[in-house]
Amino acid sequence: MSGGVDSTACALLLKDHYEIEGFFMQLAQPNFAQQRTKVEAIAKTIGIKLNVIDLRHEFKQKVLHYFSSNYFKGLTPNPCVVCNREIKFGLFMESILDHGMDKIATGHYARIIEHDALFRLHCGADPKKDQSYFLSRLNQRQLSRVLFPLGEKEKKSTYLLVEQHGFDDFRGLESQDVCFLEDKNIGHFLETCSPQTDSSGPILSSSGEHLGTHRGLFHYTIGQRRGLGISSTAPLYVIALNRENNSVIVGINEELFKDKIQLRDLHWLAGSTPDPVKDYSVRIRYSHAGAAATLTLNEAGRGELLFKEPQRAITPGQFAVIYDNTELLGSGIIV
Repeated sequence: MSGGVDSTACALLLKDHYEIEGFFMQLAQPNFAQQRTKVEAIAKTIGIKLNVIDLRHEFKQKVLHYFSSNYFKGLTPNPCVVCNREIKFGLFMESILDHGMDKIATGHYARIIEHDALFRLHCGADPKKDQSYFLSRLNQRQLSRVLFPLGEKEKKSTYLLVEQHGFDDFRGLESQDVCFLEDKNIGHFLETCSPQTDSSGPILSSSGEHLGTHRGLFHYTIGQRRGLGISSTAPLYVIALNRENNSVIVGINEELFKDKIQLRDLHWLAGSTPDPVKDYSVRIRYSHAGAAATLTLNEAGRGELLFKEPQRAITPGQFAVIYDNTELLGSGIIV
């Protein structure tokens, strides 16, 4: 339970059919005390026991370190994907099972369909709220122990459900994507993590012309236009981050488009590689609608995607998530 509408709806849906308890993670939430008070009140109203699992140390090691170290390498990580694998459906789930529970249920808008003794992950029925992307690094053990009660629902029905039970203060309170940032932007958060006193360097055009000075690679990401502090007759965007010479490379919008990407650390949810002789839909970030691509598998854990149409702002460090229709097959880290 997080104190949000989705986990509250899950508890309400399951309470009449199972013996349930609530579990709340203590991570690095800046507003933990306030959030815990809210979760306790929700659990009391529903009439279930609440357990608090302290995972602050593990979260710092497995998520915060991954987040900051990748930004300092000039990459753009996705902490939610790693947190789901390592913490929420990793250590948190194992702790819940150790408490005598048989399953863990969360408010993700995704579906698990068991077929031929395999647990297959599918998009949520509400395309506007589908969260399967964030679950793209889970494995068969994790999927076998999970329930997604909201997978077939639309968000509007979730609000109606909780309101029918007296919870009428959730609308307009969507949870923050990166829970540990609160009011800080990414750059400000990373400044507190950086051991460097001066991480500035040159901003260069794609032809090598010096245009200005950046404030540290971790303040920038591919596709960024605002906040560059340079002037030009044409709009310029970040098209690359070069860690070797600590430079930000900028160019025009057309230079952001690529039709081929390399992947590392490929992971397949069903444990086996998919058929390479077909087209798949690939999302290169959570907000990406998906685009048709063919997959070539190289040496262990690596591959290449060739898109039918060039895609804008492909970002190293992000996850490319591969779908076959509604089924999420797997993912790889963009090189």
